[in-house]
Amino acid sequence: MPHLSYAGSAQRQRGLSLIVVLLILVVISILGVGSAQIALQGERSARNDRDMQLAWQAAEAALQDAEFDIHGPGTNNRSAFFGSLQDTSGFVTNCGTQGSGSSFNALGLCALVMSGTPAWLNVDFTVTDTSARTVKFGTFTGRSFAASDSGTRGIEPYQAPRYVIEPIPDPGNRDLSSTASYVYRVTAMGFGPRKDIQAVTQIIYRN
Repeated sequence: MPHLSYAGSAQRQRGLSLIVVLLILVVISILGVGSAQIALQGERSARNDRDMQLAWQAAEAALQDAEFDIHGPGTNNRSAFFGSLQDTSGFVTNCGTQGSGSSFNALGLCALVMSGTPAWLNVDFTVTDTSARTVKFGTFTGRSFAASDSGTRGIEPYQAPRYVIEPIPDPGNRDLSSTASYVYRVTAMGFGPRKDIQAVTQIIYRN
């Protein structure tokens, strides 16, 4: 009888040890899965931040390109049109397309909307064909921009950034008796590695 009792106790101990080991393995597995998820989330967050930074930098580059467009020089220079702006007739309702307007190219030049949605909210910055109402980086300045749509490789913007220009009344003009003067509201959109990653920046520019 003592021998049988000892054998039964040993079997129960081995069974309990197996349960303890299985519980430890479950806990380790849960910790491992949790650590992997945290690492993946961190990597995804870092990648998203990188992509947004890329889009912001592209948008900032487009603002600078618009400044060169306004005051020149450029390969297709239209800076003579801008100057000290008092006549806004060259700016087109709903923004000009390539070749629209008078003797200058009115692409991306948007007439001021006095009420309702401003022009920069009504244009589609993702359109790149001849119906586009936004200016592609380098169109009037001859500058180049590395982007996936230009056949380059690596982590680059999906497409070159684009911008529009609107005239707005000069807030610094206090002389109400003088001829109205305007400054430029420039709105630019930059893209990350994917088309849906977009950043919009805007400046008020006085030539």
